[in-house]
Amino acid sequence: LCVVFLLCLRYFFVGPTLLALLAAIATIVAMFGAPNAQAQQLNLLCNAAIDWCELMKNKFEAETGIKTNMTRRSSGESYAQVRAESANPKIDVWWAGTGDPHLQAAAEGLTEVYKSPTLPKLQPWANKVAEASGFRTVGIYLGALGFAYNNQTLASKKLAAPKCWADLADPKFKDEVQMPDPNSSGTAYTMLATLVQVMGEEKAFAYFKNLHKNVNQYTKSGIAPSQAVGRGETAVGISFMHDLMIAKVGGFPVTLVTPCEGTGYEIGSMSIIKGARNMVEAKKFYEFALRPDIQSLAPQAKSYQIPSHTEAKVPAEAIKPSDVKLIDYDQAKYGSSETRKRLLARWGSEVTSAPK
Repeated sequence: LCVVFLLCLRYFFVGPTLLALLAAIATIVAMFGAPNAQAQQLNLLCNAAIDWCELMKNKFEAETGIKTNMTRRSSGESYAQVRAESANPKIDVWWAGTGDPHLQAAAEGLTEVYKSPTLPKLQPWANKVAEASGFRTVGIYLGALGFAYNNQTLASKKLAAPKCWADLADPKFKDEVQMPDPNSSGTAYTMLATLVQVMGEEKAFAYFKNLHKNVNQYTKSGIAPSQAVGRGETAVGISFMHDLMIAKVGGFPVTLVTPCEGTGYEIGSMSIIKGARNMVEAKKFYEFALRPDIQSLAPQAKSYQIPSHTEAKVPAEAIKPSDVKLIDYDQAKYGSSETRKRLLARWGSEVTSAPK
């Protein structure tokens, strides 16, 4: 058809007239683009707090001009989506959220191998995750697990301030504790894996059965208990310390606790989805998210994790690892598909089904 069209033009227009017409057509194509040209875009799956997700989206769009479609989900929901869509991925980059589901996705070949040139400038724990995954994911921040209590609520109910994980299972705290569900929340899975490592598996599940009697709600996301304890909707909220810090910085009457027995931590991670439709844009975002200036923006979105780039500014509100009794959390074992599935299956059969 194009050949016929050009022959027609040659027949009806000659000399300068034809050249002028062709120049006009070229100008129109340049102005409006070829009809099959696809605009640059990125499909981003985000597990951080919504303000941080939006900050990253807006900053990336403004800097690159790449249209970014962002969806915010919890870590467990994100893993389920990535797995369900593996034959026809709709996501390009999975950013933030606990490292365990990222490692599980890596083990199942759901994410792309990518070695960033920024790796030598990242913290050792960020590189450890990258190496454990076969370079299918990378650490972007670190945050310790803990809980907070509402000072006013405890005072009104004459409850002693809890200092340890064991205190939360005391019958005095019946219906006073809120925590996320490990089936949907990476925060809660980190708690499950932490206490299995601290107490041993049998004692940990006995503990969770007792704690179950005190839990007023299992939330879908990890940040929800930190919001609820700030508002006084629950006496105690279990979450990551950086999420609990949001309530404290916001002026709510809360006290943050790092449990006396020791606690685990998350290494928030980032992965490119295998078979991503927008691979070039995905790698651009990957490098963008590892930059120290970008990681240093987190406090603007009330996110107080420890950044993975050694040159990024650590928020003043971030916990100091030296002040917290961190366990030697086995990221490889508890991020593996086999261990994760087994622990979650046991949780469902023994904890959530246990009597109140």
